[in-house]
Amino acid sequence: MGKTQDAIRDPWFKTHRRQIEEIDCEGQVVLPGLVDSHTHPAFVHPRLVDFEKRIAGASYEQIAEAGGGIRSSVEAVRGAGKAALAERVLEALYEMAELGTTTVEAKSGYGLSLDAELKSLEAIRDAARRWPGTVAPTLLGAHVVPAEFKPKPEQYVEEVCTKMIPQAAKKKLARFVDVFTERGAFSAGDTERIFAAARANGLDVRAHVCQLSHTALAEFLRFHPASFDHMDHVSDDDILQLAKADTIATLVPGANYFLGLGKYPPARRLIDAGVPVALATDYNPGSSPTPSMPFVLSLACTQMKMTPAEAIAAATINGAWALRLQERKGSIEPGKDADLAVFEAEDYREIPYWFATNRCAFTVLNGTLWASG
Repeated sequence: MGKTQDAIRDPWFKTHRRQIEEIDCEGQVVLPGLVDSHTHPAFVHPRLVDFEKRIAGASYEQIAEAGGGIRSSVEAVRGAGKAALAERVLEALYEMAELGTTTVEAKSGYGLSLDAELKSLEAIRDAARRWPGTVAPTLLGAHVVPAEFKPKPEQYVEEVCTKMIPQAAKKKLARFVDVFTERGAFSAGDTERIFAAARANGLDVRAHVCQLSHTALAEFLRFHPASFDHMDHVSDDDILQLAKADTIATLVPGANYFLGLGKYPPARRLIDAGVPVALATDYNPGSSPTPSMPFVLSLACTQMKMTPAEAIAAATINGAWALRLQERKGSIEPGKDADLAVFEAEDYREIPYWFATNRCAFTVLNGTLWASG
C-alpha cells in the first residue's frame, strides 16, 4: 500500500516480483474488504410462512408465540446432515464474497440442543475451510429456549453453561458466545450467567440486546463484550456507559427494513456520543435474509443518517474491532491481511448511493482473487 515507485524499491517486492499479479483498478474504488460482524448462516430453509404472516399484520413476537420465528427453523437444522448444513453456509459465504465481504462472523443458534449446536459449529468450520475469506465462529445456543425446555427454561440455561460452552471451547469450534437478551428469550440474569461460563472457558462474549425492548447494559460491561448488537431501544444512560467502554455497538438495519418496523437503530445518538458503531447484515432466514453489506450501507445512510464515510468505516475497521480482529482486518495497511473490495464506481459515495444492485467488481480474500458473478 503506497506509491508504485516505493513498492518497486521494496526488497520483498523485488524478491517475489515474478509471482505477483498486477491488477489495474483505474476508474474503480478500492476499499478494505467489508467485515460482516453479525450473521446466522447455519439454517436450512427460508421462513416463508412467517413472511406472509408479517405482511398480514402479525408482529415478530406474535409469530414467535404461534410457533414460528426462530423455533420454526430448529427441526430442519436438527434433521440436516452436517455436510448439507456446511454446503448451505458455504453458499452464503460465496454470495457475501461477491458483494465485497471478506470477513464474516457466523453464529449457530438454530439447533438449540447440544448435538445440533455442535453440528452447526462444525458445519461453519467445514465451510470456512473451503472459503478463502475469514470466519469468526460464534456459539448462539442461547438464541431462544427450545420447546422441550419451555416449562423449565432455567434447565436450558444450565445446558448452555455446563455442556454447550465447555464442549465448543474444548473442540475449538467457537471464538465467541452470544445471547439473545430479550423478553421471550433470555433475561439479564441468564445472560450474566452465560457470559460468566463463556469467560471461564476462555471464550469472548457478545449479545443481541435492546432489539424489541430496553435492557440495562451496565452489568454486562464487566465481561468486556466485543459487541452489543441491534441496540434499537438503548437508553441515554447506557450510551454514556458505552462511550467509556471498549465494546462496539453493531447496528443491523436490514432487520428493521425486513420486519417493516419503520424505526431504525439510533446511529446518530451513538456516534455523536462517542460510541464506535459497526454495521452488519444480520443475515438470517427470519428477519434479515440479505447477504449484502452494500445494501446495509445504503440503509445506514438513508434511514439512520450516517454519512457514507461513517458507514464505510462501520462496515470495515469498526466491524473488525467488533470481532477483535482489528490487528489483521478492516483497513488497507502494510502488514495487514490482503482483504480488498473493488467497486465499479469513481467515488466511494456511490457504493451506498446505488442500492439493490451489485457494483462489486471483485474481492481479494486473504490474497485470493474472487471475481463477482
